[in-house]
Amino acid sequence: MPRRTATMLASTLMLIALLCAGVLIPVPYAEMSPGPTVNTLGNHDGEPVLQISGHRTYPADGHLNMTTVRVTSADFRMNLVEAVYGWLAHDSKIVPHETLYPAGTTEEQSTQQNAEEFSQSQESAKVAALKQLGITVKSWVIVSTVVKNAPAEGRLHAGDVIKAVDGTPVKQPGDVAKLVTKHKPGQNVVFTVVPAKEQAAAEKEHRTAATRNVTITTTTSDDTGPDRAVVGISAGTDHTFPFRVDIKLADVGGPSAGLMFALGIYDKLTPGSLTGGAFVAGTGTIDDDGTVGPIGGIQMKTIGARDKGARYFLTPADNCAAAAQGTPSGLTLVKVKNISDALGALKDIRTGDTAALPKCTTKD
Repeated sequence: MPRRTATMLASTLMLIALLCAGVLIPVPYAEMSPGPTVNTLGNHDGEPVLQISGHRTYPADGHLNMTTVRVTSADFRMNLVEAVYGWLAHDSKIVPHETLYPAGTTEEQSTQQNAEEFSQSQESAKVAALKQLGITVKSWVIVSTVVKNAPAEGRLHAGDVIKAVDGTPVKQPGDVAKLVTKHKPGQNVVFTVVPAKEQAAAEKEHRTAATRNVTITTTTSDDTGPDRAVVGISAGTDHTFPFRVDIKLADVGGPSAGLMFALGIYDKLTPGSLTGGAFVAGTGTIDDDGTVGPIGGIQMKTIGARDKGARYFLTPADNCAAAAQGTPSGLTLVKVKNISDALGALKDIRTGDTAALPKCTTKD
């Protein structure tokens, strides 16, 4: 066989071997890409995304789109060829697998966590919107979860209202941990609670529920860091709304739609149009006080929003620098820190005073 032919054959075989290796060898990466965007002022799967009853609502036009990111599943094992293709593509991002799925996290656990965060974001969006309108929302601290085999198991239950710990009134979820950790492991802590069923009945009958004291012996935390006393619960917040607000959107997870839900609710409860008919999209977590927090996958969300026709994108202040590094052509990134900032920006957009918009830059 001539040397030239042998060299070409060897090179071809080596290339085939490398391609096979690239396809067969898994790499520890996952892919993010733009997901669907949904107008919170419109319909999804044939029904309104926001449904409000028991209070006057007003027509709303334009777009206030929440945005999403598609990610590969926890059990998907990317090969080298797929990773290289993703790195070269402008509309996807390759990240370490553990960034999306910490070690040991299953697909089921990730889905459950995303569902819980999405549910909480809806509650906070309702509270933030109504507070901005001056509408009173009753809130109280509850037992959110109880750890299996922990001291609190069987003594406290999810939904129980926590009125006090050791006689000290509880006003915020964080108060519970602070009061419990004042103890040493092995000491008793007294919870003053209203059982979840009693609270539900009292609300229905418009009366005050009776409290009871529950004494629990603390144990030592099993997480990293200094030893501290715990009882094995996490605290959260529950609310009673003066009228019904439902958010109908399935197959979405995570907390990042909170801001856009809050704005959509605000728009439907106020006369006139927040957007003036403009196509506005955005993202950001929101807490009960209306503070907007950062999210992941910001560049994928801006791409998805622009592809759908958005001209303005409400961006959490802490995401501005990253978002501004790859702003899609024709999209203006607007920096917001809270719901008041977002409402101010929407006023500038609908009045045409876009020069006044606080725009994101790479220096933010």
